[in-house]
Amino acid sequence: PGEVSRAAFVGRVWLRMLKCPCPPSSAGVELSVNNHAADFTLSTGLSPAISLSCLVHNSSQAEELLWYRGAGQVDLKDGNKVNISNICISPVNESDNGVTFTCRLARDKAVQVSVTLDVQFPPQLSGEETLHVEEEKDVTLTCNSKSNPQGQSTWLKDNQSLTLQQSRHKLYQTSEVFQLSISKVQKSDNGTYTCLVDSRLGNGTRDFHLIVEDKKPVFPKEAVIAAVVVVTVTILFGIVARKDKFFKVW
Repeated sequence: PGEVSRAAFVGRVWLRMLKCPCPPSSAGVELSVNNHAADFTLSTGLSPAISLSCLVHNSSQAEELLWYRGAGQVDLKDGNKVNISNICISPVNESDNGVTFTCRLARDKAVQVSVTLDVQFPPQLSGEETLHVEEEKDVTLTCNSKSNPQGQSTWLKDNQSLTLQQSRHKLYQTSEVFQLSISKVQKSDNGTYTCLVDSRLGNGTRDFHLIVEDKKPVFPKEAVIAAVVVVTVTILFGIVARKDKFFKVW
């Protein structure tokens, strides 16, 4: 009986295999992007367009390919999906820097090759051009800077190197922000401040016009409120004290 049961079990397994053929294995199937079989970084400048080409290797059947930009899937035309697939990035700009494009095998997404764009460009600066500040107040000049590679930043005042006073000037810098803070501004701080960013691809400048205005007189709010209260109360008492005369007149 044991031999019969074992033979029946083997028969059922073979029957299932005949009815449900296993999908072809993706073992050995490889992809390449622009002739790179492993993940890589593509350095480029600002340009009208660049192309990425994904190719299937070691497969005996037609293979569908998928493209992703970051986590989002790229729409491909029907004639651009099987065994070889091309995408075009046009134009290449600053926002593409650091973005990863990935080509994947549709039936086994673990088979993939990624390319990360290293878009290099000279400094591009922005920020509020004119700032008005009252004397003895604090002010911060913010220079927004984008460049790849990151440039060296410095501040000028009226086209001369700015002499920093440790007690009044503070600098703050990240990869995209360069700030100059001045505490308790004085009339001598009036002028044009220039944010200068220098990189091997060029330099960028941004002018900030600082206008220091006269200090406005400060009225003590508490004293004004107290005076108003005193005057109001005095008037009310005066009216109450003379109410008889007011009634006689009426």
